[in-house]
Amino acid sequence: MDIFSLISLFGGLAMFLYGMRMMGDGLKESSSGALKKWISKVTDKAWKAFFVGLIMTAVIQSSTATIVITSGLVGAGIITLHQSLGIIIGANVGTTVTGQIIRLLDLNTSGASFLQLFKPSTLAPLALIIGIILLMGMKFKGSDEAARIAIGFGILFSGLLNMTEAVSALTKTGIIESLFANLDGNPVLGYLIGAGVAFVLQSSSATIGILQAFSTSGRLVFSGIYAVLVGIYLGDCVTTAIVCNIGAKPEAKRVGIVNILFNLSETVLILIGVNLLHSLGFLDGLWNRVVFSGDIANTNTVFNLSCAILMFPMLGVYEKISGMLVKSDETKKTGLQLAKQVEELNPVFLKTPALALSSCYDVLNVMLEKAGTNVNAAFDTVKKFDAKTIEAVRTREEEIDQLADQTSNYLVQISAHATQDSHVALMNYYFSLLSEFERMGDHAMNIAEYAEEMHGEKIVFSEMAIHELNVLQSLIDSVIHLARATFEKRDAQMARHIEPLEEVVDDMVSELKHKHLDRLMRQECSVLAGTEFLNMLSDIERISDICSNVGVETIALAEPELKHRIHDYVAQIHSGSDPVFNQEYKAAYDQYFAMLENNKKDSIEEEEKEKNV
Repeated sequence: MDIFSLISLFGGLAMFLYGMRMMGDGLKESSSGALKKWISKVTDKAWKAFFVGLIMTAVIQSSTATIVITSGLVGAGIITLHQSLGIIIGANVGTTVTGQIIRLLDLNTSGASFLQLFKPSTLAPLALIIGIILLMGMKFKGSDEAARIAIGFGILFSGLLNMTEAVSALTKTGIIESLFANLDGNPVLGYLIGAGVAFVLQSSSATIGILQAFSTSGRLVFSGIYAVLVGIYLGDCVTTAIVCNIGAKPEAKRVGIVNILFNLSETVLILIGVNLLHSLGFLDGLWNRVVFSGDIANTNTVFNLSCAILMFPMLGVYEKISGMLVKSDETKKTGLQLAKQVEELNPVFLKTPALALSSCYDVLNVMLEKAGTNVNAAFDTVKKFDAKTIEAVRTREEEIDQLADQTSNYLVQISAHATQDSHVALMNYYFSLLSEFERMGDHAMNIAEYAEEMHGEKIVFSEMAIHELNVLQSLIDSVIHLARATFEKRDAQMARHIEPLEEVVDDMVSELKHKHLDRLMRQECSVLAGTEFLNMLSDIERISDICSNVGVETIALAEPELKHRIHDYVAQIHSGSDPVFNQEYKAAYDQYFAMLENNKKDSIEEEEKEKNV
């Protein structure tokens, strides 16, 4: 074998690894947006969690990815460590699916020509053709992900064919024969080779794929490869545990520890079991038999499935041991406790932008909810001062600021991994709204501070001013409610209902300013009270503008062609040329201004009664 055969061998390995990575990434990107919610709902029973892990790993072709994602979900508090145990076992069984796919190399197509379709030599170019058609000729939702899956599949099998061809040349040199001759009857060496290669490649599937490619030499026997398989399990889980430990919380780290404990138990069980059965004579017919790709795939599946069944009752023990090995962080945090949602911004999600962006969505939702709550609480303190309410507003405001900082940093990290247009657009959308939600919290805090100042100076508003604030609070609450619903559903249609109400807010703020100035001139209100009232109106108008921006950004996300002319769009609907806008604006205007006038009539009637008395 010459240098060119070695280049072909390692080139095939590179293609195999890259194809597996590309196919897995495509599958993760197309499904991970729903993965998080799905996992949290179907892991209430260990056997359900087992199938979740098995299916996920079979789909994304990586037990490491499944367990790392699970670690992130545990760290984020979406599922508990107990819920994750079944997923870990299922992931280890699910990784055997790749080997079963690769065994297609062993298909005998002489008896039925249609079986030729399932040979890698046919599947590889067919997948590449489909992928390039999707990439260059098709444009629909998910077409890019589907193309990556197909092309990754094609590259994976092309690499496998390259390795197989190179190994065929290598067998003629006698190197393979001498290498694996040393493994026969030497399980320790086989174990170490399997663990070392899996650790370096960071993939048990890839390592078993290499073993299957070498099996075409006809030199591998069962007694030489069973220990290699067992070593692969340990080498892969060590890599997974290291990844799970990077920047993770104790609960997330325990996921990696449980995976190591399971695989250690599996290796001990298999090594003892196989050697015991061999000593009793049950494996005499298999021990020195030559194994090929299908035999390796079947052995791998039997090992993993048998151990999963036998060790399922041990899940509780693994959970307790992981708790003893990784202690909880009892350190008391000083100052503000970060909101629970910050924990969702887990670094392990970054390589899967869809999942990372989903975590950002959850945190932004909390920010908007807290900001909206603060707006209403601040209004209430103006009408009836309460020190505890002011303190609660201040605490929520600090939480909003910290959530904003954490999310901003996380979005910057996502930007290094987001390559798809849809992910970039969503990331920019979140960046824009992040500052808007933070500003809404700031304006709510301003209103609460006005109330605090008024209480300190013993300033009170007139009954008419309080009534006007009640009407304005009802109106701004409707606008915020629409903005929240728009963001939660990313609903462009709902977003269009915000602008008419925002225009009514502007009109009402303008009207209330005039009314308050009239009261000042008639000396029905003090100058200091008037100043605070006008300041509040300005903050309320800014809050309304923020809600408008939420709607505008949501419409631009749904209709990218409007992105660069969104201000023209807003100016157009405000110009009176949009009949739907006009109708909604008039209905809202009549409703809320009627509420103002009703109180005016009540006040006049009250004055007439006092005169008559």
